Amino acid sequence: MAEVALRALSKRFRQTRAVEDLTTEFVAGAVTGFLGPNGAGKSTTLRMALGLVRPTSGTALIGGREYAELRRPLRTVGAVLESGAFHPARSGRNHLRLVARLGDLPLARVDAVLEAVDLGAAADRRVGGYSLGMRQRLSLATALLGDPEVLVLDEPANGLDPAGMAWLRGLLRGLADEGRTVVVSSHILAEVAQTVDRLVILGEGWLRFDGTAGELTAYGETLEAAFLRLTAPPVAGAVA
Repeated sequence: MAEVALRALSKRFRQTRAVEDLTTEFVAGAVTGFLGPNGAGKSTTLRMALGLVRPTSGTALIGGREYAELRRPLRTVGAVLESGAFHPARSGRNHLRLVARLGDLPLARVDAVLEAVDLGAAADRRVGGYSLGMRQRLSLATALLGDPEVLVLDEPANGLDPAGMAWLRGLLRGLADEGRTVVVSSHILAEVAQTVDRLVILGEGWLRFDGTAGELTAYGETLEAAFLRLTAPPVAGAVA
């Protein structure tokens, strides 16, 4: 299975530093929580990995290749970067059929992923009538359509109720247990702490932590306290 390797990855937008010298790996067979407060650089990092944003410096490799070099990208990487990017008059099933045709994927995968995300009963309804949680499930179905080795999910629990979040945890755990690389980005630690094997935490574009939850709390802090300590901006005028 493919893994994701970030090497000295940096991105600046004019004078704004979004990501600085980030080196880490998202490994196969594990769910990695990619965490940080809003504005920490998580989404920019994921977009660089997926070839949507050009790095200022450094590299982002998926299975040893940049995204643009992947021969069949939808079979290698599935991504959820935002929900709601669907034609409102198209049914969930027809949306997936269109993606399958454009990606040269077997149409048989459409029904398979609809069942995987529990949208089978709503498959022929117009997406414009879907709830936010249903659109999020359709985004997940789209990401799974190519049966990819790598899943990159930005805020995948957005819009899900508690039962949906429990379902999502089981889905992600099952995908990782199959040997896939699963990356879950969030700004809410409690949302992913029950699922992840590893934590990669950003603060103001810098890598603040890379390890397990047990390592993060080895000195007696709660996960929440350690997260806040690592990601809190420096106090103006503080002396080191």
